[in-house]
Amino acid sequence: MEKRMVGIVGVGHVGAHVAYTLGLMGVADEILLCDTNEKKLASECNDLNDAAPFMPNRTVYRAVDYAGLKDCDIIVNAVGDIELCKNFNRDDELKNSVLQVARIIPSIMDAGFNGIFVNITNPCDLITCEIANLSGLPRSQVLGTGTLLDSARLQHALRDITGLDSRSFNAYMIGQHGDHQFIPWSMLNFSGLTVEQFEALRGVKFHRETIQKQAVKGGWITVAGKWCTEYGIAGAAATLVRTILHDEKRILPCSVELDGEYGQQDLFVGVPAIIGKDGMEKVIELPLNDEEKEKFAEVVRALRTNMEKARNIILENREKL
Repeated sequence: MEKRMVGIVGVGHVGAHVAYTLGLMGVADEILLCDTNEKKLASECNDLNDAAPFMPNRTVYRAVDYAGLKDCDIIVNAVGDIELCKNFNRDDELKNSVLQVARIIPSIMDAGFNGIFVNITNPCDLITCEIANLSGLPRSQVLGTGTLLDSARLQHALRDITGLDSRSFNAYMIGQHGDHQFIPWSMLNFSGLTVEQFEALRGVKFHRETIQKQAVKGGWITVAGKWCTEYGIAGAAATLVRTILHDEKRILPCSVELDGEYGQQDLFVGVPAIIGKDGMEKVIELPLNDEEKEKFAEVVRALRTNMEKARNIILENREKL
């Protein structure tokens, strides 16, 4: 039987919680942790191995350097500095995140890694794109959590309003993991019922702008009280890893590269995609209505602006990398 091996680069608030969640889910046999803070790395690794006897399957945690990640099936990129988000804008992490992956990814690739990257680091779509460019891996092997967490926040809002379990409806966010995302209301359904049909059936009326705001800004409620997010994003990342390792062929909204879908090219954005053992296996192109197409165009403009910023950062710091 093949050993399932997952690497995590960056074991701060998020990376450590991803490692713990993977163990609790019984997803991986061996979880390799990598961080430049060697003291923190040793502490997290020891604590996680103390927790391993309480996990459903045998899970071993090991501390490694970048080269030690070469045999991983999946590497989760969780580097970053949450302190840079004090203004509640994920784009404030852009320069730091771009420079970090520009240093890290070549070292991992030089060691011979040929698995799948799952990116968490913000701004998620832009950094996922940078990892793809730096690694040179096929389109299918680089993806980010994207709007998977935002979709969970939307489901949280709808659950509170309707009293229904989230498995009773199909709802997700698309676009940028940030302010430029939206709910494709024309695609949302309650076991086949449209939003309008459900409203008539239950005698309720959804306040769409309020719901969208809760989904988009929900993360900042978490950050405001403890200056980080942990459980939600860890659950999203671990679910994405499990979906790949178990070849679930599950449709999830995550950050993937478009190659003609939605009329776009060479762009990473949060849209539904089929996820399986090969990573991103197929982008699902939703039949958006005209209003939603215009919102998607706004998303694209924002993402391409960030891509240009990233290019300039790399050029300005080329000698330091």
